[in-house]
Amino acid sequence: MTDNQETQDAAAEDTSPSGSATLPLRQPCERLSCHKSSVCSRSYFVVVMVFFHVYIINVIALLFYVHYNSGQEDASRSRDAPSSSHQRPESRRPPSKDEFQRDISLPRIEGIRVGHVQKVSLVSGRLHEMRTLSLKPLLFEIPGFLSEDECRVVMQLAQLKGLMESQLMVQDGQEELARELNLSPEEIFNLLDINQDGQLQLHEILTHSRVRDGIWLTPENLQEIYAGLKADKDGNGLLSLEEFRLLSNDAFQRFLLQRGVKRSQLVRNSRHTWLYQGKGAHQVLQDIKERVIRLTRLPPTLVDLSEPLQVVRYEEGGHYHAHHDSGPVYPETACTHTRLAANASTPFETSCRYITVLFYLNSVDGGGETAFPVADNRTYDEVSLIQNDVDLLDTRRNCDKSNLRVKPTKGTAVFWYNYLSDGRGWVGEQDEYALHGGCMVTHGTKWVANKWINIDPDYQRQARYQQLVSQQPEEEEDDDEDLTMNTGIQSPSIHQDL
Repeated sequence: MTDNQETQDAAAEDTSPSGSATLPLRQPCERLSCHKSSVCSRSYFVVVMVFFHVYIINVIALLFYVHYNSGQEDASRSRDAPSSSHQRPESRRPPSKDEFQRDISLPRIEGIRVGHVQKVSLVSGRLHEMRTLSLKPLLFEIPGFLSEDECRVVMQLAQLKGLMESQLMVQDGQEELARELNLSPEEIFNLLDINQDGQLQLHEILTHSRVRDGIWLTPENLQEIYAGLKADKDGNGLLSLEEFRLLSNDAFQRFLLQRGVKRSQLVRNSRHTWLYQGKGAHQVLQDIKERVIRLTRLPPTLVDLSEPLQVVRYEEGGHYHAHHDSGPVYPETACTHTRLAANASTPFETSCRYITVLFYLNSVDGGGETAFPVADNRTYDEVSLIQNDVDLLDTRRNCDKSNLRVKPTKGTAVFWYNYLSDGRGWVGEQDEYALHGGCMVTHGTKWVANKWINIDPDYQRQARYQQLVSQQPEEEEDDDEDLTMNTGIQSPSIHQDL
């Protein structure tokens, strides 16, 4: 291109009718391509607008749908609802089960390993040592939990209140219960036949009679009863279904009553009383309760609504055979402390004691240890507890065969969990390894106190129970013995010991 041509092009670009600069002229082919580009742009715009309108139409349709359904629900409510002149407060719908959300999580202390020691702050200005004694059950020991003066005051208060026999002979009524449950001899036989071999062995009968009658029979005692009742026709020490049918539900108890029962033959041989720990109680009792709250780290309400402090005295020869403080909770079983709030009629009830805190009020001269027969066992098998003529449940004869024994020392406390965790911060299944008993006192006297913390494994029942108690009038709560404690004193079954 020459210089003249460049000058003409520049002049053409710089001049326009408006006097402003104009774009250079394009070749026809270039304008054609530009025309194609504008067509593509319009197509893209049309597609976008179509999608936009479809979106708007969907939103409008959704709004109409919601509005229509809401109108129907309102209309149905207005039809079903009674008129304002006839409406009564009690016509409200009862609260649903989902009303009580899980807003409480139960803290659980870690045992780490057997022998592990951790510091706990229970009173201001002092740290206590807490030692892990076992992991199954989760069991701890705290020396010096109570001072000497506190131990003395608790024993004096118990004596002032008066102690009663811890176990009396079970009244008649087993046959009535069997009739109420409508159980046939075959059904009872199958319940007792743990290994389902078609024969009732000695240990199967022993377990049943101890739970039902509260009488501790040895295999030798049972063989004497068989002979007296002529129950074992073939003399093999086993009861077949045919032989079992010949016995009534109260046959063993009636036979024993005729012979006479000694105190040493009872499941437990002790005396006890209950000490209230609420408002107006002795300051030492209130201090112990506050210390338990700090030890267990549980909400104070749960501890306040639990059983009073039980104080127990074992004379020489006194004992308590191995047992669980709490029983497993099945659909047909209700917790004793929440039964009124369960809104269910169940033939059985059990004490739901999540934690046991046991205090030694004196040092025992001989015997009296707390035995845990199967602590930290690899497995738990109820049948194997009685075998080879060794009954691990018998704390009068076989305490030395327990896996763990805790020596009573004045002021020391031990506590353990009777239930496992459900994995969601609440009470789970019963910990069968929490089986324990009081060894026979061979010299002197043994004083202990128990603080049980009652929690229902069913969170909804526990929540309803707490709501029920919280609705009581204030004047009733201010009495010397409030609703919860008074209920326990009037009804001994509230504090039943399994």
